[in-house]
Amino acid sequence: MNAAILKGRLSGVGTGPGDPELLTLKAVRAIGEADVIAFFCKKGGTGNGRAIVEAHIRPGTLELPLVYPVTTETHKDGADYRGPISDFFDRSAEDIAACLDAGKNVVVLSEGDPLFYGSYMHLHVRLQNRYRAEVVAGVTAMSGCWSMTGLPLVQGDDILSVLPGTLSEEKLVERLADTDGAVIMKVGRNLPKIRRALASVGKLSGALYVERGTMSNGAAQKLEERDESPAPYFSIVLVPGWSTRPGEAG
Repeated sequence: MNAAILKGRLSGVGTGPGDPELLTLKAVRAIGEADVIAFFCKKGGTGNGRAIVEAHIRPGTLELPLVYPVTTETHKDGADYRGPISDFFDRSAEDIAACLDAGKNVVVLSEGDPLFYGSYMHLHVRLQNRYRAEVVAGVTAMSGCWSMTGLPLVQGDDILSVLPGTLSEEKLVERLADTDGAVIMKVGRNLPKIRRALASVGKLSGALYVERGTMSNGAAQKLEERDESPAPYFSIVLVPGWSTRPGEAG
């Protein structure tokens, strides 16, 4: 028999934005059939992705925590971040490869969608040419947030931009001025900068701040009413482009 057939299958599975009911049927099946469940987490924790799928993990399934060496959203261009995080993904990929070589099917959990700002993609590119690999799409955080708030973001010929809040203020202003709607991710300590950038292009009043979207403790409010304290990891800013929607001023 071909040696490749004896190796396990790698699956990057999107767990969605937080609400366990937003897991896809395909994700539930993959999780239930896995020999190994791998998940990203901080030291001392199990991660949000693991909590979302708790009810679907078979008893006796081997669990493989992938513990981040660094978690900050700032200074990602520095060698003190790039070095440790690259080494982390290298080590994680080899830990998973050992399971695959042993013939075990491995599911790597990824919050939201695995290939949309997901950590899983760093494992996928390291392993996809060596093993059978598949990606199970997940509901993105931005989709979950605009659905939770009932906020239509773009329609017709509107342009939607997805921006990381880690961009410089100058770059944020440039991008926001050249789009209709926007989703700003990686908010964290960047919230004051994001607020200033939106104000400078006249889009602050319509912007909505959402934290822990679709989770049981999720909340939303106008960004201009949110205080200056750092936002939690699961936070996002929605900027609607459909300014002439019925029932709305403007």
